[in-house]
Amino acid sequence: MLQTLRAPLPMLARYGPLAQTFALIVMIFGLSLALPATVAHLLGDGAETAYDEALAGTFACGALLWLAARGHRGELQVRDGFLLVALAWTVLPAFATLPLLLVLPDLSFTDAYFETVSGLTTSGATVLSDLDRLPPSINVWRTQLVWMGGMGVMVLAVAILPLLGVGGAQIFRAETPGPMKDAKLTPRITETAKGLWTVYFAMTILCISAMWLAGMTWLDALIHAFSTMGLGGFSSHDASFGYWDSPAIEAVTIAFMLAASLNFATHFLAVRARSFRPYARDPEAGFVLLAMLGSALGVALFLWWTATYPSFWTALRFSAFNVVSIASTTGFANTDFALWPIFAPLWMLYLSCFATSSGSTGGGMKMIRALVLLKQSVREFTRIVHPRAVVPLKIAGHAVENNLIFAVLAFMLVYGLTMVGLSLLLIATGLDFITAFSAVTACLNNMGPGLGQVGPATNYAVLTDFQTWVCAIAMLLGRLELFTLLVVFTPAFWRK
Repeated sequence: MLQTLRAPLPMLARYGPLAQTFALIVMIFGLSLALPATVAHLLGDGAETAYDEALAGTFACGALLWLAARGHRGELQVRDGFLLVALAWTVLPAFATLPLLLVLPDLSFTDAYFETVSGLTTSGATVLSDLDRLPPSINVWRTQLVWMGGMGVMVLAVAILPLLGVGGAQIFRAETPGPMKDAKLTPRITETAKGLWTVYFAMTILCISAMWLAGMTWLDALIHAFSTMGLGGFSSHDASFGYWDSPAIEAVTIAFMLAASLNFATHFLAVRARSFRPYARDPEAGFVLLAMLGSALGVALFLWWTATYPSFWTALRFSAFNVVSIASTTGFANTDFALWPIFAPLWMLYLSCFATSSGSTGGGMKMIRALVLLKQSVREFTRIVHPRAVVPLKIAGHAVENNLIFAVLAFMLVYGLTMVGLSLLLIATGLDFITAFSAVTACLNNMGPGLGQVGPATNYAVLTDFQTWVCAIAMLLGRLELFTLLVVFTPAFWRK
């Protein structure tokens, strides 16, 4: 049988290194089930067998693929990096559905896949209800997916699999967004990934401790720290943060959502230099904080002016939490903000498109692209008035090359076409405009709750199977920033 598995098929010879790497990623992903399995066994929540079977099944599939690809070592090419990322983000959620399907027999594969895609893409959109009654280990698994997806399963693989002898740089570039694609924070790409994960892990520990001190149980603190640092928005309670009604817990969560919205490369540099100067030099950090905190204040004034809340401080409390949550693409809520005057939730939805940094765990098109577009617009206005003027576009004092500007413009064109196209597709299936548009916007920006039938007081279970798959595809496209996934479907990608 082993000889059959190792048959030197042409396809296996070409994609052997890719298959071997992916097989090890699947095995590691299977081992990640150990945490919820441990919780299930410690609490005796009834899901113990499901995790044992899911872990064994996932690990066995990875092991069989590894045996088949063994002997075909080699360097991953750029195309292999993109293909590996696309495979991981579409196939791993299927393995992640196993505990859900085994514990929740009434859950369809479509809904289970949507749930796990939502977790790994850090979207936080859910089809599950009665979260308070679910086995605690299921909520741990859901939010652990958010945490792992936050920095990227592929970056984790690069950090802990240097023994493969395959190139990690291609994976890292395909997985990470924005300026980090070409920036090496340390001489070796594996050291870079380890550094980012170290900072991510340390901040998660701090978040767990702070939430516990603010009034959560240890289990709730673990669950919500996973979601907060991954900016995913999954909760163990149907009422989300309305369950506690605690300004202290909300304040702690706001602080860590803001931190996770900034570039983790900047956090890494700040820790290494033991200085706040990297934040001052970061071209996005100031604008991210200004957009979120300024909008929180503005929405609070608007809610107070419209008498939505009796006092400004009450309006500020609810505005600050929900505006930062939605703008950072987290998706937590401490009230049903869909009941606010329509300007406020629409403004929050708009912020989710651009208010997070590149290199953060947030979604959307990222602040750096918004800055490039804004400065390019100003440059074009200047050229209209002074046709012969040479006006370089600069970000943080550095000139931005034209090819990068064209790439941003191309991204925005595809981003807009995708948002419009998927919205029209949902409308064609019978959804009203607000629900369709907000669902696509929320999923494409990996933000979670939308408006209308998929608002913060409801969930995505109201959608049909086809509509659910459309939203799942939108989440995958958003998490991989469109091009990383779409390029795999172009003829040029497969041409030798």
